[in-house]
Amino acid sequence: MNQSERRLFLIQSLLKEDPAYRDICIPADTDGQRQLLRGLLNVRAPQPGREDFLQVQDAYLQQRAAEKGITDAAALAPIQPGLYLWQGDITTLRCDAIVNAANSGMTGCYCPNHRCIDNAIHTFAGVQLRQACAELMRAQGREEPTGQAKITPAFNLPCRFVLHTVGPIVTGRVTRQDRALLASCYRSCLQLAANHGLESVAFCCISTGEFHFPNELAAEIAVHTIKEFLVQDTSVRKVIFNVFKDLDYEIYRRLLGAG
Repeated sequence: MNQSERRLFLIQSLLKEDPAYRDICIPADTDGQRQLLRGLLNVRAPQPGREDFLQVQDAYLQQRAAEKGITDAAALAPIQPGLYLWQGDITTLRCDAIVNAANSGMTGCYCPNHRCIDNAIHTFAGVQLRQACAELMRAQGREEPTGQAKITPAFNLPCRFVLHTVGPIVTGRVTRQDRALLASCYRSCLQLAANHGLESVAFCCISTGEFHFPNELAAEIAVHTIKEFLVQDTSVRKVIFNVFKDLDYEIYRRLLGAG
């Protein structure tokens, strides 16, 4: 199969899973099909996929990653010892682990084509990630507390693992507890990475999007907490601050003393 054939196969398979989708028309153009496929993946409940579906999905997603271009963390230059800054799509970064800013349900964003990082990571990892997260949540028996973290395989992402953490939601003035919980997100992810012998971890800007944590303060907490952790003797040697917006890039450049 080529990419077009894989995409149509996946869309048709997902449409057949739910009778409510019987009247949905498949767009003729590539962009329209990509949007429909992503939307269908976003709303699909956690469940195992058929073997033929997973084989086609995995081939499709891995080719999509190659088309977008993969950045190897080994090729990045540090700004400070052990600290890196990279602006780009975290789903195209090859490293030991990337951090997902998750919600307390931990199974991803169910809003079709939403632009949050949770949606992107689950979309390009494949349906296996939502299923793996659901199994963790069933075993835990409760929602994930704010400030803690879980680890899963990355499936079709170029990284090896995904660290899922729930950041604090800011409603009004930032409190001392908000600050402590955000710092706990970073520490929990780093400790989890160290417990699994991982060397490189890429952090997104936790809580700064839909959760409304002020960007500047969030970055200050992130840098301070990570520097404190790196003083310890663990397997974690490389921490990448991944940013998408120009605003966050400039904030981290200033905080890290980039020239």
